[in-house]
Amino acid sequence: RCHYNSSCSQSMNGCPPEQYWHTAGRGSSAVDMVTRTLPAAITPALALDTLNSAIHELEANSPVSSSSSGIIRLQSCLLGGEQGNGAEEGFSHSIEADNLKILPMSLSAAAAIMPSPILLWRFKVLLFFLWGFFCCKIGWSSVMRMSANLRDLFLYEVFLYYNPLLLVTFAVWLWGSNLWVFSQSTVSYAKIFDLDQNHLNHREIWKVAMWMTIVVPSSMTAYLYLYSHGEVSLAASQPVLLYCAVAMLLIFPFDIFYLSSRYFLLRTLWRIVFPLQASSHLLWCCIAAITFADFFLADILTSMSKVFSDLERSVCRMVHRQVATIAWFEADSICGSHSVAIPLVLVLPYLFRLFQCLRQYKDTRERTSLFNALKYSTAVPVIFLSALKYHVFPERWTNFYRPLWLLSSVLNSLYSFYWDVTRDWDLSGFTRIFKFNRPSIWSYILHGRKWVYFWVIGSNLILRCTWTYKLSAHLRHNYLTVFAIAALEIFRRFQWVFFRVENEWNKMNSKSTTQISMSEMSAEEEKLKLLASSDHNV
Repeated sequence: RCHYNSSCSQSMNGCPPEQYWHTAGRGSSAVDMVTRTLPAAITPALALDTLNSAIHELEANSPVSSSSSGIIRLQSCLLGGEQGNGAEEGFSHSIEADNLKILPMSLSAAAAIMPSPILLWRFKVLLFFLWGFFCCKIGWSSVMRMSANLRDLFLYEVFLYYNPLLLVTFAVWLWGSNLWVFSQSTVSYAKIFDLDQNHLNHREIWKVAMWMTIVVPSSMTAYLYLYSHGEVSLAASQPVLLYCAVAMLLIFPFDIFYLSSRYFLLRTLWRIVFPLQASSHLLWCCIAAITFADFFLADILTSMSKVFSDLERSVCRMVHRQVATIAWFEADSICGSHSVAIPLVLVLPYLFRLFQCLRQYKDTRERTSLFNALKYSTAVPVIFLSALKYHVFPERWTNFYRPLWLLSSVLNSLYSFYWDVTRDWDLSGFTRIFKFNRPSIWSYILHGRKWVYFWVIGSNLILRCTWTYKLSAHLRHNYLTVFAIAALEIFRRFQWVFFRVENEWNKMNSKSTTQISMSEMSAEEEKLKLLASSDHNV
């Protein structure tokens, strides 16, 4: 931009040559060139020629927006009067046109510089696999540094601390897949669970699962590396810091990290832990009935009872300062594998679900709730009879308790399988040996894919039987087998979710349709009554 002295004359014949022009900003050298080459008797044609050369230099050295005002003022002053005003107006229009041309060019250039979303996604996937490779390499080399005698004990301890969070991470990935399938269908899971508009979708769930997949193995790798290199105290702090971080993140009171979703989860867990809190007449008016979200999450918790059992032992060792030590190796110790707390924690999810069924019967007086409560009660003998092996004589276990344990295991598996298919999924055609004759029993999500039903029903039966293996404390010495069975149970629950949620959606639609038809019938009856009364009055 350029400006001139306030004493410059505004005559119609242009600026007098004795006044000197001052410049400011970008392009000052070009304007100086114009002022130095102005003759004493300047003509408009000569001024325009000189100005054009200066404009070219200004455009080359500075943006149009920064020098356009100075160029217009200089041209207006040189030409003077009406001719200068016309030149100023024409030049401003040309600058506006140039700006309109430059804007899309700049946007296209910026778009060319920014990478495509697919390229960014591939780059993130590449970084993720590189991170996984380095974690595996560091962890393997750390394990190989240990002696063969301590290696199995050390891996068992690592498995104990990180197994719960790894299983939870796997469950979060599968839950995001459930939501993705529901979003592609007509099933409105937000309406079923009574979620607000800010609920998490499948992309946000997968984002949470991705961060869990990064943080948990990173902490485990740091634990392996530090312990193998003699930094025992630092290694012991890794699982403690991870557990504290997860707990703080769940109860963090500020509006970050999906506050509404965390509050919904904690509130639902509270209602699950205290399902009979409304039994008192004083609290009856303040406590709402149990919702479908309460039932649903409680059922999922029964599939994660192994997670709670390992969490209890992990926290026990952290509290008693037994992390990265062999003090816990004694089975009869307070945090050992024969602890009485293990069956108590294993049975808690089933007791929560049992009390929910009793509360539902209290509210609705439906006998189905009592049969459902009986189903969850069959898991209690499986857990406690298995735990008795370490507290009775071997002959007593073999001759009396072991047959009872086998009988209760078979009863629990078959009863749970029958309830899944006929009640939770409402596949009534199951009684005809997979010959589904009623079209209403087919899922809209998997319509026309019969093989899926054969797979889901068959795998549900097999995994229900193997799940008994995990509930039995005396069969949990091979930690890799236990981890695989626990992961398969979570996968079975992942399959169960599709049919359970859609069955609830179909029930909601049938109820709404019935209510609409009933309201229409009542409206028609009222119209008929009005017509009859009017005829009678006439």
